[in-house]
Amino acid sequence: MPKIIRVTTVPISLKLLLSGQMKYLKDAGWDVLMVSADGKEVNEVKRKEGCEHSVIPFTRKITPLHDLVCLWKLFQLFKQEKPDIVHSHTPKAGLLGMIAAKFAGVKVRIHTVAGLPYVVTKDNKRKLLETMERWTFGHATHVWPNAKSLQDFIIKENLTEAAKVEVLGEGSSNGVDLERFNRDNLKENHLVAATMRVMPGDNDFIILAVGRLVKDKGIDELVTAFLNSKIVNHSKLVLLGDFEQELNPLDEETIRKIEDHPRIVQVNWSDHVEHYMAISDVLVHASHREGFPNVLLEAAAMQLPIICSDIMGNTDIVTNKKTGLVFPVKDKAVLKDAIEFAYVKREVMQGLTDQLYLDVTAKYGRKKMHALLLEKYRSLMK
Repeated sequence: MPKIIRVTTVPISLKLLLSGQMKYLKDAGWDVLMVSADGKEVNEVKRKEGCEHSVIPFTRKITPLHDLVCLWKLFQLFKQEKPDIVHSHTPKAGLLGMIAAKFAGVKVRIHTVAGLPYVVTKDNKRKLLETMERWTFGHATHVWPNAKSLQDFIIKENLTEAAKVEVLGEGSSNGVDLERFNRDNLKENHLVAATMRVMPGDNDFIILAVGRLVKDKGIDELVTAFLNSKIVNHSKLVLLGDFEQELNPLDEETIRKIEDHPRIVQVNWSDHVEHYMAISDVLVHASHREGFPNVLLEAAAMQLPIICSDIMGNTDIVTNKKTGLVFPVKDKAVLKDAIEFAYVKREVMQGLTDQLYLDVTAKYGRKKMHALLLEKYRSLMK
């Protein structure tokens, strides 16, 4: 029985980014071990995936001494388990996982790239984060960007040799669950709960943003664009996600507006994203950096019109004025105009998303991605 170890920095990545993959591999006859830091999601992931989990106390911050301890623990784990493949996701797990796997003698070492944090940083921190990416890629035998634009960027920047770099299928780390993100399969009680949380007026236009409430997700620009728009009194901005002020903080003024403005609703993270999408009129994804954003696939599957920034990952999915609206990243004025356009031209927006729905359901179904992944693992074992 072949053995694989899947490594992420925090367990919520196993739960959200890789949902169902480990169970699929186990059902196909693989011995699967999950590795991440401890967290409230661990027991749920173990139950849903039916696989064992080992705790390595990763942090998401730059903590050199602590990281060395984690590196040693990973090395010991890999030497003990003797996996055929180690496959890492997220920056810290990738760096430490690929180094430890190489020194432990693991022959197949895969790192999936879902965005490059250094591209939105400056000066010494940028150089440090870029160096960490180069180390990760250098110790991996295979580098899998989850978007073709990201693949092109890695090769253009010479972050590693091109022969290592490959996109599986059309892109994405896990595809989209077309059974869950389906308007015909929604649960009435969750729809009611989402509606009660948002409390829309009879004619309110609901603008939804999904993801962590941090600067890199473009929340500062989105809040400003919304409040400056002509439709603010006819709309509600729903921010579905948790604040993370310790890593990538929002401006204090933005936080005050989110907390105080009657037309902005902040909802802590929910496992019922599809129900919030069902009651919304448009999804806005104003992120500064991405790999291949799942939220755009999910919105497309839910036939929810999309406005997004013109960054890598987003533009792999959405084409401006063909399958959605794309605005220059961080441009609050153009974002405001796009929001107002979506309000006035609802039939046009629905026509764009109908085209995107056909594209996404044909290319990015989760079952298709899981089959591709298993096929690739088997070929690497040979």
